[in-house]
Amino acid sequence: MARKISTDDGRDALAAVAASAEPARTELATAVRYLLQLLAEKAPGNTVEVRVPPFGAVQVIEGPRHTRGTPPNVVETDPATWIALATGAQAWPDAVASGRIHASGTRADLAALLPLRP
Repeated sequence: MARKISTDDGRDALAAVAASAEPARTELATAVRYLLQLLAEKAPGNTVEVRVPPFGAVQVIEGPRHTRGTPPNVVETDPATWIALATGAQAWPDAVASGRIHASGTRADLAALLPLRP
């Protein structure tokens, strides 16, 4: 199991990312992983896989458990888009419409769960 990111470390990483046009890779990775951690805490489960390559992925939302192959419900986006969605800087429908999110499956809509409160 991955090490849990503390609230202080997560918020520090988010602040560093927000303050820089080109944040350090470690800060960006910590910010992404922290927000994925918050999502998993808010919506525990194994129905939807949320991927933010190259930094992390989590399974969330209660429902049928997926164990093999490509999950039927997948959300994938880049780190900048994930941070914008999770912090409320961008709305889910806008990110989907612009093609910044690739979502497949009947449960792959995270609009009701975002933004998070980091």
